Amino acid sequence: MDDIPPPGRLVTLTDVAREAGLGESTVSRVLRNHGSYSKRAGERVAEAVARLGYVPNRLAGSLAGQGASARLVGVVIPSLANVVFPDLLRGLTAALDAEGIPCVIGVSDYDPDREEALVAALLSWRPAALLLTGLEHTPGTVALAKAGGVRVVEMIDTDGEGIDAVVGFSNRAVGAASARHLVARGYRRIAYLGHDLTVDLRAGKRLAGFEHALGEAGLALQGREIRPGPSSPASGRAGLEALLARVPDLDAVYFSNDDMALGGYFACLAADLAVPGRLALFGFNGLDFAAAMPQPLSTVRTPRLEIGRQAAACLNDPASKRLDLGFELIEGATA
Repeated sequence: MDDIPPPGRLVTLTDVAREAGLGESTVSRVLRNHGSYSKRAGERVAEAVARLGYVPNRLAGSLAGQGASARLVGVVIPSLANVVFPDLLRGLTAALDAEGIPCVIGVSDYDPDREEALVAALLSWRPAALLLTGLEHTPGTVALAKAGGVRVVEMIDTDGEGIDAVVGFSNRAVGAASARHLVARGYRRIAYLGHDLTVDLRAGKRLAGFEHALGEAGLALQGREIRPGPSSPASGRAGLEALLARVPDLDAVYFSNDDMALGGYFACLAADLAVPGRLALFGFNGLDFAAAMPQPLSTVRTPRLEIGRQAAACLNDPASKRLDLGFELIEGATA
């Protein structure tokens, strides 16, 4: 039937019944797995639910009305291991606490399917809004978010189309600015060291912007090292040691983030490599420890707290669609 409700309008059991060509009571029995219904009816309901992005209402048993909503905000972030996302949450929760609105937070571990499951679970409680990280999601997540009937805010990235509102900065522009800084400082034999780009898509966008800017200067990466598992100082140290074993005459390395760059700095100390005289190091995020290093790290500082605050502000401003908060290049002393 494909009579799909427009984006922003809550998909209801009535919509599912219409799409499946069945009565609402039959659809209700299927969804609750209670009572009798045919195998074909179950299949038709499942197909309609998938097409419409319908999420059963967990509040229906305790609140009057299928469209009832809770005064809470659902948030999905990819990790708690990196201080970036706790910083974002601090900005967000401080703003929401002032309004008396609690958060329910899910962690996807950079797994798109887990993110989809978390979105479905959060939407089943009919939150006032849904906040996601990044712009890339499974088709199922996008369908759920569009059918949820709530404000959706995607955070930390502006390179692409959003579902609803977008708050963050351009990762591609970060990568390009980082490359131009290194080129302007006279570095020519530059390599990249990072973690899994198929998992951290925003790191991939930064690398794409970095390589594009190098190309504009007539340069190309002289090597790259992609480490398995999450980013960490230990991974950055091992990665730089492996990279230099293959390409010993590098003069600069661009890291996927400050954690990895810190590990690279340790590798240089252990090998008695002068920084930046022998090898320049450039990071990303502008974490507090980067400024406290014996040689402050050259990096890009991102507005994590402000992204959280502005994401919360979007919930009360339906007209807000895209907000690019920019970034700050920190020259530091390592590149």
